[in-house]
Order: sequence, then C-alpha cells, then structure tokens
Amino acid sequence: MTHHAVRMHRNTYLDSVKQMAGSRAILETEGVDWGTVVIGTEANLALLEQEGFDPRSLEDVTANDLVLAGRGSAVEDAFDHADSIMFSSQAPSTEAVAGPSVRTLSEVTAGPDPPNLAVISVAGDYATLEAHKALSAGMDVMLFSDHVSIEDEIELKQRGERESRFVMGPGAGTVMIGGLGLGFANEVKDGPIGVVAAAGTGAQEVMTLIDRAGLGVTQVIGVGGRDLSDAVDGPMTSMAIRSFEDDPNTEAILLVSKPPSPRVASRILDRPSAKPLIAALIGLSEPITVPDHVTLASTLEKGVAAVCVALGEEPPRFGEGLTDVAAAAIHRIDPARTAIRGLFSGGTLCYEAMTLIAAQGHKVYSNTPLRAEWTLEAAPVDGHICLDLGEEEYTRSRPHPMLDPDARIELIEREGRAAETCVVLIDVVLGYGSHSDPAALLAPACSAVASREGGPQIVAYVVGTDADPQDIGRQRRQLQEVGCLVAPTNSRAAMLATAVATRAPEVSELHQFTR
Repeated sequence: MTHHAVRMHRNTYLDSVKQMAGSRAILETEGVDWGTVVIGTEANLALLEQEGFDPRSLEDVTANDLVLAGRGSAVEDAFDHADSIMFSSQAPSTEAVAGPSVRTLSEVTAGPDPPNLAVISVAGDYATLEAHKALSAGMDVMLFSDHVSIEDEIELKQRGERESRFVMGPGAGTVMIGGLGLGFANEVKDGPIGVVAAAGTGAQEVMTLIDRAGLGVTQVIGVGGRDLSDAVDGPMTSMAIRSFEDDPNTEAILLVSKPPSPRVASRILDRPSAKPLIAALIGLSEPITVPDHVTLASTLEKGVAAVCVALGEEPPRFGEGLTDVAAAAIHRIDPARTAIRGLFSGGTLCYEAMTLIAAQGHKVYSNTPLRAEWTLEAAPVDGHICLDLGEEEYTRSRPHPMLDPDARIELIEREGRAAETCVVLIDVVLGYGSHSDPAALLAPACSAVASREGGPQIVAYVVGTDADPQDIGRQRRQLQEVGCLVAPTNSRAAMLATAVATRAPEVSELHQFTR
C-alpha cells in the first residue's frame, strides 16, 4: 500500500516561489511518487483529499499553516530535503537585516523608513485584502497572486488610479523597477526603453531581445493579463504609459499584450505623445487605427525591431539561415509525420506561436485556444496542438514548469513516441525564479526523441541573456548537443516548426521585420 504522509509548519508562510522550490525538492527525491508544498487553504486541502490524503490528517490545518504532502516510500526524507531548501534560503537575508523581524504589513509601515512598494504573493482568497492594506499604507502594489476575481481586480485598479498608485497584476509575473527584477525576471542592461506588459513571459521575451540588440530598459511594468480587457478597461496600462512619458530617462515605450480589447487598445493608444510608442499586440482580433507616433507590431520580435528603429538603431535580424536548417530537418523525418506538438512554459510564448502557425492557414488546438472551436477535445489525432503548461490544470498541486521541468519531460517523451508527431516545439525560460539548469533536465528526453531514426525533430527556444544565472549560451549548447534545433526567437521557433511540419523550408524565414 502506498504511504501517504503530511508534515505541517504551524503559523508559517512562504511565498509561492519558495513553495514551488519545496515541491520540486520533494518530487525529485527517489522513492517519491507525488508531492507538493501548499498553504493550508480550503481549496488546497480539497486538492490533497482528491490525491488520496486522509481528511483526518488535515482536519486541524488552517490557512496560516504550511503543509508538505507526499506519497511514496521516502516521503520523510523528501520533506527534510524540502525544508532544507525552503528555509535555508531565508537564513542569509534574516542575518543581514538589522533589527527585529516583522510579520505584518502594519509592522513594516510603522518603521522609520517605510517602503513604497508591496509584493503580494498569497493565496488568491486573501490577496485582495492585502492589496487594499498596501494601498492604504501609501504603497504601489505588485500582485503576484492569481485567482483574484475580476470584480476585485476592477475595484483595486480603480482605487489605485484614484490614488495614483500602481496595482500591477493580479498574476503579474514579471516586473523590473530600478534595475531590480521582481517575480520571474532576467538580467538585462539599463537603457532608454520603458516596457509595459500585460503578459509575463512576453515581458521576459522583449526585455531579453532588447538586451541582445545592445539596448536596455528603464523599467518593466507588468499590469496583469486582464488589464486591457473590456471589463477592466486598461487603467494600469494608461498609468504606466503616462509614467514613461514623464520619465526623462525613457526615450521610447514598448507595450506588450496578448489579444486586448480593440476598443480599449484604441482608446489608450489614441493620445498625443512626444515619445514613440510601439504596441506589440499578439493576436489582435480586428484592425485598429493609431496616431502617427504609434507603431503596431504583430509579434514580440517585431515589436523589439520597431523600437530599435524608433531610436535610430539598426533592427536586429534573428532568422537568417533557418531555411537550410529546415530543409535538412525535413530530410530526416518520416513523411507520415505531420503534427506540431507545442509544450510551453510561457503562456504568451504559446499564444504567439499559435497565432503564427494559424497565420499559415493551419488550425491549432489548445487548452487556451485562439478560437472557441479549437479546443483540445476537438483536436484530431494528427492536428497541431500547443499547450500552455503554466495554466492551472497543469500546475494544480505541482510546481510551475519554469521551476520544475518534470511535467514537460513526461509530455516530450509521450509526444516523441506518437506516430503522427513531426515537431516537438518547446520554450526554455531562464532568469531569476526559474530552474537553475533547465536544459540539463530536458536534454535526456530531447535526446531520446531527436535520435530516433525518422522520428520527430525538437525545435527549442531559450529566453534569456548572457548575464542570467543559468547562462543562455550553456543552455543552448546543451540542447544543440542532443540534436535540438535551437531558434533565435520565439516567433522564429514557431515558423521553423511550421516549415518542417509542412515540408516548406522557405516558411522559416517569412517572419521578417520591414521598416
């Protein structure tokens, strides 16, 4: 009989990044079949019961408690391993800070030098209240938490707008203020470009491409993926653009979003400005008219190229030579293989890839579909599929794939064995908060697929910079050494995958920026 075990830390809170690191530590322990670290909310306890844990072992757990749960023969060792990782990471900062520790927001704001920014990463049921407390204390808010209702988001952002305070989020995964990355962020140069992002990995993609183009950013303001929706109406996007217009260090503004409401996008962009504004609106559902100082871009790469031109710089050309790469790959694949299988850790990167594949006339099925009828349930056996593995159905009770590649490894192996798979398309997101060496974990599974005679090709894209702790050059080499085709940008990866799957090598270089 499988052993289920639970360990509780009473009155203990760790943010979601540390919880995910603890979950990864449990899962990677030999002899553990399943494990997780969660805060003891009612929703999380219900999930544990669904995983077979006895409700009696959880009946005295409260939302103030940290819970480690595992299934297997070595769970106690796994819990020790998780504890050592989660709590030892706090020790240096605890020793480095003079004075007493604090446990509440009111204790922080009562100090002699109160902060002006609160990063909130608590369960969604409690996030709204904590955000209101931070606003009441005169702070801007980065709301890393998700599962905040749209009604609460609207109320928070309307209040923030009235009080001239940012409410970045909910689900704001990437922010960079004063050179400090918050959430998932990359090490990039300082420079003249201000980034407004309604997309977390979209922000990471553009900030790293800007860095690779030799430029840099002033700030990256993440506003949350729903800010440009009809319901929310873009209050934080408007505030962020205005702040960059007033900032003497910002010379150009780059707005990044998955498909916004055309009405909201038109209203926000239709304003006078002395600074160029580039809007990379991925999957915009209908054309919009913008003033002369605004440039629309259909992809993240084209947005970065356009902002380079706006600053008088030569736009980078990332895709040259891919036609030959595609042609060589096509010769290695069994002609019966025709399907693309995209397995993404970044939601924006997944969405951008789908828009590019669809633009070539192909249906793409997904858990986050471009069209209502392109759901996973409707996908034919040989249909193109792109999955956003950061969505809740894939992260429930397990770490996000940017922290723990295990879920993707299972899918790479499975899709690599499928007779219809032609290309497995993956992203690898580096930076602070991400796994310390993701390519090393992904490489064995990629090698097993890529080395199969007549089998699928792996097309990979690595998001990052030379200065990131994982070292983008080393990550790319590890993937190339096991046979992956490593593309220079996310859009190039999608076009390369399409070229190989459709046996049309010239498609790989169609996505060129034109002035």
